[in-house]
Amino acid sequence: MAVERFECKARAKINLGLDVVRRLENGYHEVKMIMQTIDLYDELSFRVRKDPDIILSIDNQQLSISDNLIIHAAKMMQEQYSIRQGIEISLKKNIPIAAGMAGGSTDAAATIIAMNELFELNLSQEEMCEKAVRIGADVPFCIMGGTALSQGIGEKLTPIEMSLNPYLLIAKPPICVSTKEVYENLHVETISKHPDMDAVLADISNGDLDGMCSHMENILENVTVTRHPVISEIKTFMEENGAKKALMSGSGPTVFGIYESKEAAQKAAALLKEKELAKQIFVTTFA
Repeated sequence: MAVERFECKARAKINLGLDVVRRLENGYHEVKMIMQTIDLYDELSFRVRKDPDIILSIDNQQLSISDNLIIHAAKMMQEQYSIRQGIEISLKKNIPIAAGMAGGSTDAAATIIAMNELFELNLSQEEMCEKAVRIGADVPFCIMGGTALSQGIGEKLTPIEMSLNPYLLIAKPPICVSTKEVYENLHVETISKHPDMDAVLADISNGDLDGMCSHMENILENVTVTRHPVISEIKTFMEENGAKKALMSGSGPTVFGIYESKEAAQKAAALLKEKELAKQIFVTTFA
């Protein structure tokens, strides 16, 4: 074996627009959304074991170890590729938990990438993505990274060329949101106005930040904001303090604001801390 240790950064994502087209008969939802990797990440290290055990240690006690997507991903790879050795995994958690930022999915993606390297499986990115969708709909995107149009239940990915590079203010209020519950309570058939994802795609293609910001919407705000008004408060605060646009990411409750300069984002972050609307606040960029 060429490598016995592997370290990587598992990056978070935001949605630059999110639409739910319809509810499918199997209970899943058909989506159309634009995913964007950001420079906020968990840190993972992997070490091969001689025995077949998978051992995970996490620096955050809020997270389950036994039911973690990292464990699911590692076991899936072991079974799929008849890997007899085990793996020891250490996770330093920086991405907010239950935040709509694919924190669990990106850790699972990192695990698949790590095992591909450690056990010299020689899988292509496409092959890893095909396996990853079994773990969760966001996992293939987290393997791919960058910017992508996500369709189907999230597994159909089309890479997008991104030339825009704004600064982001990320704020997660001290609440957790269940993605499953949000989708279950979204009555898409009653919603008449849907986000215009094609307009956002055209704006990105044209390098038009103002246009992109004006068209960005998240249909899941219909559910999450109604239940948690603090999300709306944070959005309003950001837009009153320099953000070109503020939007909820995924099923929430994290809000991100788009700023043209690092200084403007940092100034708004300091003011937001004083307001105590959010406990976890970051200034970052696209990645």
